[in-house]
Amino acid sequence: MKLLIQRVKKASVNVNNDTVGKIEQGLLIFVGVCKEDTKEQADFLARKAANLRIFEDENGKMNLSVKDIKGEALVISQFTLAGDCTRGNRPGFDKAAHPDIAKPMYEYFSEQLRNENIKVENGIFQADMQVSLINDGPVTFILEK
Repeated sequence: MKLLIQRVKKASVNVNNDTVGKIEQGLLIFVGVCKEDTKEQADFLARKAANLRIFEDENGKMNLSVKDIKGEALVISQFTLAGDCTRGNRPGFDKAAHPDIAKPMYEYFSEQLRNENIKVENGIFQADMQVSLINDGPVTFILEK
């Protein structure tokens, strides 16, 4: 499982011109599910994302988590994170989980974030989504497990 995490001032996701998810300050998390991913990996990454100290404290140091600031999370499925660009110019997606496996894992990850007492909004799995954000920093991390 791969996560691309961005610290945001706010973010939203639209499908067919309708806003389906919207947050204020917090994390925009893109989730790529790979074939061999497990719930244990999702548990680990949800805890890691919830407790990752990437928000500034009163001294301007990255010392606070999204939980500490009572922030929110917008979680978007992103199968292209499982893409392989090492050969040629066209990405390969052999490592990406089939939607029958990826969707429940994506939903499970979101639920684990909720269990960390974080308000979570979601995009729509497999939809053509337009994501808008105001990056804060910018601060962006990739987490893998």
